[in-house]
Amino acid sequence: MLISQTFHDIPTKFDPAGRPIRIFVIAPTVPNYPQARFPGVVVFSEIYQVTGPVERFAGQIASQGYVVACPSVYHEFEEPDPISYGVEGTDKGNRYKIEKELAAYDEDATLSVDLLMSLSNCNGRIAATGMCLGGHLAFRAAFDPRVMAAVCFFATDIHSATLGKGKNDDTLDRVRKGDLTGRGELAMIFGKQDNHVPRAGRDLIRSTLEDANVAASFLEVQAQHAFIRDEHSKGRWDAALTRSLFGLMMEIFDRTVGRDLGPMVDGRVQQEHIC
Repeated sequence: MLISQTFHDIPTKFDPAGRPIRIFVIAPTVPNYPQARFPGVVVFSEIYQVTGPVERFAGQIASQGYVVACPSVYHEFEEPDPISYGVEGTDKGNRYKIEKELAAYDEDATLSVDLLMSLSNCNGRIAATGMCLGGHLAFRAAFDPRVMAAVCFFATDIHSATLGKGKNDDTLDRVRKGDLTGRGELAMIFGKQDNHVPRAGRDLIRSTLEDANVAASFLEVQAQHAFIRDEHSKGRWDAALTRSLFGLMMEIFDRTVGRDLGPMVDGRVQQEHIC
């Protein structure tokens, strides 16, 4: 499926300077079907904003028949251009990650979903995904009742190494309160060699989701951090594993937002222990 790319600059409230957020939109194009409508996906980037790897990842989703929105989440600090993968860019991205307020991240997610809902080629069925910082932002986006599924790749915490334990981060507290229980679907994907979110952090995320009865899948694969990044991956890119997990993500999206199954009913029953 062919794709096209545009962008929208949208005013924000949480930026003291009133600077807009730029949201890139990558959308399918079907010749001779000008009124075609598709589900939407918000793709949250890593700490370098919308780089080549993020854009290609988003483009692959769009080519499967989804309208994709990619927000430039450091608009308070930078122009919407990608930040360099070098040492200076990494230091800036990690600094911005901590300095940005949690409410401002949430506003970016809301504005991205709002934009998708307003587009004439989007049918209003929304999912989210992201990598690194973006994995955490996709996790938080799932609190929006309009987001029906989120697939989070190696979700690094906004303010600390263990998700849900950083400065003002209430992600896991909201899960415990039931904000994700009984609606939507979540998938968390981590590399077992990823030292950004250590085993204790991964165990905490998994147990919190399970204790809250969230419809969630939790995968730990033999990979390092950022293993789906096909550029400047520091020797960690695993193309074959990425391809497999992309298929898993698309199965979730196709099942949850790619088809209109009506409202979700929690009809889970205790399965008999038989072969």
